[in-house]
Amino acid sequence: MTFDHGPAILFCPADRPERYAKALERADAVILDLEDAVAPADKTAARGFLIESELDPSRVIVRVNPIASDAFLSDLATLSQTDYRTIMLAKTESPKRVAKIDARFEVVALLETAKGVSQAERIAELDNVVALMWGAEDLVASIGGTSSRKPNGRYRDIARYARARTLLAAGARNKAAIDAVHLDISDVKRLRIEATDAAASGFAATACIHPSQVEIIRAAYRPDSDDVAWAEAVLAAAKGERGVFTYDGRMVDEPVLRHARGILRRAEA
Repeated sequence: MTFDHGPAILFCPADRPERYAKALERADAVILDLEDAVAPADKTAARGFLIESELDPSRVIVRVNPIASDAFLSDLATLSQTDYRTIMLAKTESPKRVAKIDARFEVVALLETAKGVSQAERIAELDNVVALMWGAEDLVASIGGTSSRKPNGRYRDIARYARARTLLAAGARNKAAIDAVHLDISDVKRLRIEATDAAASGFAATACIHPSQVEIIRAAYRPDSDDVAWAEAVLAAAKGERGVFTYDGRMVDEPVLRHARGILRRAEA
């Protein structure tokens, strides 16, 4: 199982079916949200909208309610009546319970509590887990904090730790990692900085909450022409070399070549 979407994944409330198609049209994939975006009284109606929808299932992820909730069973029963087979599991914490999820579904494990982040490596090992994502606000709330960011907009250390641990746990098991949403829609500069860092660090995608954020994320993940030219040139030079060699005054070994291949993969995507 693989997670093969573009870099910009857009959340859409599951109780707003009139937005489904437009959200998918604007982004690389869409997350139809049955959890926080839908009030408890509206969840039944939202499930009905999912059953009636006709989106491309290969580009749809459905965020379901936490596995310990009664709503989770209703969510999976609903999805069994659709072609949607990728779920984002809110507040993932228990590897044992995740492993027992109906084998028809691929799981994007959302680590957004202290317990969930502490289990990142064990969750990433599971065969039915295709990707990990982390969430900042629920995480900080789970340990009694009040904000994931400093007044200057930068993440606090605890959020940065959770982000790094999620990325490393996913990478260690060759799973994709998805970066958290940027809640301040007007703060385009910070979104661009964080998405650029996500791409350079190894995240496969960044989730977003507004269509205006999609192109910013795509641009951040897209290598520029100079990077592509360097990657092509260094890989071409490597064909005539054995082991470590020097290119344009820089030592080149296998890790550098892997960086180059990654740049070209992103450019092709």
